[in-house]
Amino acid sequence: MIMLAYGLITGMLFGFLLQKGRVLRFDKQIGALRLIDLTIFKFMGTNVIVAMIGIYLLKDLGLVQLDLLPTVLGKNIIGGLIFGVGWAVLGYCPGTAGGAAGEGRWDAVFGALGMVAAAVIMAELYSAAAPAASSGWGNFGKITLPQALGVNHWFVIAFFLTMYLVIFRWVEKRGK
Repeated sequence: MIMLAYGLITGMLFGFLLQKGRVLRFDKQIGALRLIDLTIFKFMGTNVIVAMIGIYLLKDLGLVQLDLLPTVLGKNIIGGLIFGVGWAVLGYCPGTAGGAAGEGRWDAVFGALGMVAAAVIMAELYSAAAPAASSGWGNFGKITLPQALGVNHWFVIAFFLTMYLVIFRWVEKRGK
């Protein structure tokens, strides 16, 4: 029960930050897709970096254990394409659609209902599709980037943090 409370609190905090970061706005979503407004990429990049540091810090302290899904490139590419097409058609990704629906935006409400319908369909088809997808192209098993590179995870985190800060600064200088 306590884990559900953590999830609820984290979700509410993330939703609050999505709203305060103005990334729930349709114009920001379209601007990101057209690469003319990089607010969403800066917001999500910051979230990824903070999560990367937080998860590995908690792992090193022995407070969490990572439970990885297998890395299957074919499945990831297909999922990414479906995600991208859905984002382009609706104008919201799943998280921002939920937040925008919470703000009362009807386009997002209908999109969120469509996502729920798609999730139900996928849940019904998953048991038939999962074995083929999991044994498909590019199955590397349960591996992380640091494991694949054979280095300590903090080196990978430091590299991504440095690259993110350089790119963030460049984008900020360009005024995007």
